Amino acid sequence: MIDVQSVCTRYHRKGDEVLHGVSFQLEQGQIGVLMGPNGAGKSTLIRCLLGALPYEGKILLDGKDLALLKPKQRASLVAYVPQRLMFSSSSVFDSVMIGRLPSFMFTPSKEDEMIVWECLEELGIKELAHRNVHELSGGEQQKVAIARALAQKSKILILDEPTSNLDISAEQNVVHIVKNLAKKFGFTVLLSAHDLNIALSSGDRFVFLSEGKVAYEGGEEVMNEKSIKDVFGIDSKRIEVDGQSFIIYGGSL
Repeated sequence: MIDVQSVCTRYHRKGDEVLHGVSFQLEQGQIGVLMGPNGAGKSTLIRCLLGALPYEGKILLDGKDLALLKPKQRASLVAYVPQRLMFSSSSVFDSVMIGRLPSFMFTPSKEDEMIVWECLEELGIKELAHRNVHELSGGEQQKVAIARALAQKSKILILDEPTSNLDISAEQNVVHIVKNLAKKFGFTVLLSAHDLNIALSSGDRFVFLSEGKVAYEGGEEVMNEKSIKDVFGIDSKRIEVDGQSFIIYGGSL
């Protein structure tokens, strides 16, 4: 689970606060979605959750105080998929093996290799194992990044705008993968998103950030016209088509 309690932070010791008393909870197996305009504090909050930025308040990960954890302990709890994927010129197999680095010193064990193969199979990219990761499409690279995170065997998965720069098909594929991982392995997932429909189709809980504060937080009920207007400044309408919810926005509604 993720338990964020009154978190405040600033980039410099004497600088202005950029997060102001942010609080929310995610239970095991839930997918939480961070939303808000550019500059709202989404990436800053993610940096706090990764232990990469000092903060005031408390963050509990699977019941453990983040501030008291050593880097190796954090790696056993939290895996991260960044918005901008960066890979060295190596095979898909070796790229996923990077996720096992916290578990070995110099040479991966047979168990490490087995875990990598299992992750490749889980993401449906086993046949790409010996391809250079730079030769892959954006959607395939995103699967490699998720497989690398999965290989850490962490309980919490954090993704920063995982569908950015992907085509529609790849977007839907990533959403399906994330939902399946949460359901199958009981991961607690936190992802940031700009697309309201990607958020609605993937999330269980929703956190709207505005100017470094939580403007709205809750289940699907907070994905409504008022919250979207207040946070993004746009008109919208939530509709139902064949039992599935969609949000339309822009133009004259």
